[in-house]
Amino acid sequence: MDSWPRGKRFRAGDVLVFKYNPLEHNVVVNAAGYNGCSTPRGSRVLTSGKDRLTLARGRNYFICSSVGHCQSGMKMAIVAA
Repeated sequence: MDSWPRGKRFRAGDVLVFKYNPLEHNVVVNAAGYNGCSTPRGSRVLTSGKDRLTLARGRNYFICSSVGHCQSGMKMAIVAA
């Protein structure tokens, strides 16, 4: 998942759609927890299974906080111009 953004161009205001089984996954939006695959207090945690997120200018970080998922590569950093 970490390689999906490579070669793609993103702009602030673009909308990413995350579709997943909410019984197995989630989407955590937080830069502080990206490298360590953690969910710091105050993180935005989405659990609908059909989340729409608008990219902000700069770096946007997303992980799955289900046990072992982020550590196995379920994380993504996207840079929006």
